Amino acid sequence: MGEKIAILVNSEKCTRCGFCAEVCPSGIIRVSEKGPELTWPKACIKCGHCVAVCPHAALDHTLNSLASQVEISQGFPLEAETAERFLRTRRSIRAYKGETVPSETIVRLLNVARLAPSGGNSQGISYLVLSDKAVMKGISARVIDWLEEQIRQEVAWVKPYAGMAKIYRETGYDIVLRGAPHLILALAAAQSPIGRDNGRYALAYAELFAPSLGLGSCWAGFFEMAAFANYQPLLDLLNIPEGKAIAGAIMLGVPKYRYQRLVERNPLEVTIR
Repeated sequence: MGEKIAILVNSEKCTRCGFCAEVCPSGIIRVSEKGPELTWPKACIKCGHCVAVCPHAALDHTLNSLASQVEISQGFPLEAETAERFLRTRRSIRAYKGETVPSETIVRLLNVARLAPSGGNSQGISYLVLSDKAVMKGISARVIDWLEEQIRQEVAWVKPYAGMAKIYRETGYDIVLRGAPHLILALAAAQSPIGRDNGRYALAYAELFAPSLGLGSCWAGFFEMAAFANYQPLLDLLNIPEGKAIAGAIMLGVPKYRYQRLVERNPLEVTIR
């Protein structure tokens, strides 16, 4: 038996305003004299919009209940300047303190990441957090092996990175994971056409929330390229659960340095028609 999909209406509170029907992504809510009702429950994506938008808390949903939703307090959304500065404060951290991050802090971080948007509210992202120093060193070594294979094959995009691979070989400096104590892998269903997108959205939430917990992060770009190329020596080390595929990866740790200024970027280019 599947989960029962239904909306429940408090007739004393419902004014039949139709807000719930207008925001429904699937367009399957009809408002009659009796109030809102689902016209095609199987098409419901359980997003919770109908419950969240109701100004009178008159609507409930069997799969996204009113009780599970959090009231939005006054002062949100953030004032525009505050939000802009918050977003600009995010930095790619490539220098970390040696300390590990407590498991409960990582769980708190990823509990926010799970709230990121996903295609059709498909969600479906799980996480593998790697912390073992030997495994982390092994990952970097295998990614360098893969990178050097691309260099030998004269793959065009790799040429600028030949010097970085040389630095690793000559000095042991970790250009792959930058000495981060943790690597977070977002995992999606192997056959999902939008799994990688969903993983990106979730890890972006993690990156933005991380500084609030005193943490820093950085996209593990070299790692991702080797993993997405299905480099078997790397995949053998990771032991990804059956049916899952890597959707993205970020390094995580406590930043070694504190940035003092907001960085500028290229001027905006936009066309509005």
